[in-house]
Amino acid sequence: MEDVLRPIYQEKASQSNTLGILILEKNKPISPVTDNFDVILFIIVQDAEEAWYVKHYEFENKSAAMHIVDEKLLQHWIDTSSYRRSVEWVINGSIIFERNEYVSELKEHLRSFPQEKRELKKAIEFAKLIRSYSESKDLFDSGQYLDSFSQMVRSLHYLARLAIIEKGFHPEVTVWNQVRKIEPEIYKLYQELIESGEPTDKRIQLMIIAVEHSISKRSRSSAQHLLQLMNSREEPWSFGELKVHPEIQEYILDLSSMIEYLVETNVIEVILQKTKGPSIFHRTYKPAEDELTFE
Repeated sequence: MEDVLRPIYQEKASQSNTLGILILEKNKPISPVTDNFDVILFIIVQDAEEAWYVKHYEFENKSAAMHIVDEKLLQHWIDTSSYRRSVEWVINGSIIFERNEYVSELKEHLRSFPQEKRELKKAIEFAKLIRSYSESKDLFDSGQYLDSFSQMVRSLHYLARLAIIEKGFHPEVTVWNQVRKIEPEIYKLYQELIESGEPTDKRIQLMIIAVEHSISKRSRSSAQHLLQLMNSREEPWSFGELKVHPEIQEYILDLSSMIEYLVETNVIEVILQKTKGPSIFHRTYKPAEDELTFE
């Protein structure tokens, strides 16, 4: 298959801004990793006019998808898990061209999963988990059991991804296959929610307790990215200051619910500031005095 595609990728390899080319073939009839194409040709470039270019091919009753991605966009995908397939393409793809060992070094970087990258990803998944869990709980309290069930499935998915990151791995498309091996307790929770013969409301009620416990024991370590930022100065932070800080833009949409949870659990404390109104105060935030910084 590589021989058939050689004229396509050789042209790209000859271009000076091409950093690396990987190929990944479908190894089973249904393949979410390759979007069900028979082969993925993944080309990493720099200073591209178009950050992500895709072209589809057909040959000998087979299909191929060529993705040309700017290295900056690829790094964003890696840091935020916003396009998980790309991570799997880099990890599992075979190198057919690279400039100055770029792809080999990228593979090693993904394998080592540096701590600062891990902390950001944990914060992203934790923030999503808090919002989804809160919505599931609220829907349950209002008797909307099917919608609550749907949100609880989503919550368990975020919890699973968080657990995978904690163990030093990148979440893959087949996240539950990973969790079954890495964190079997969370996999069992998922099985109980999906497969139990209990009524829907009873299943959700049990999950609310179990997930709350899982969130509670992970809250400090999962929020380290935010807590370390807040510890970078002595003055408390207003929400507006945090909202515009460039380091937390990847989880800004879930920041409010995340902070409220951390306040409720005494990980972050509220500092009230006077306003012009005699009985109205401005809320600012800082890590609690007894909060430990995890390395």
